Amino acid sequence: MAREELTRLTGNGNGTCGEDDCPNVYRTASGSIVVRGDVSDAFTPPQGEGLVEIPESVLREAVRALGW
Repeated sequence: MAREELTRLTGNGNGTCGEDDCPNVYRTASGSIVVRGDVSDAFTPPQGEGLVEIPESVLREAVRALGW
């Protein structure tokens, strides 16, 4: 899936990663959520899964964008 196919829910392109504006939360066409952030080593996830960390403020912004 290309990033262009996702709807960005957070960030304005002026964050610490420049126009990529990471960490970030996206929504797919099917309605699922994709989270981009720093890789976390909090624990070892099962094969095929990964952990990322995002600031609470980014998650709150995504929730507001979704109207939850």
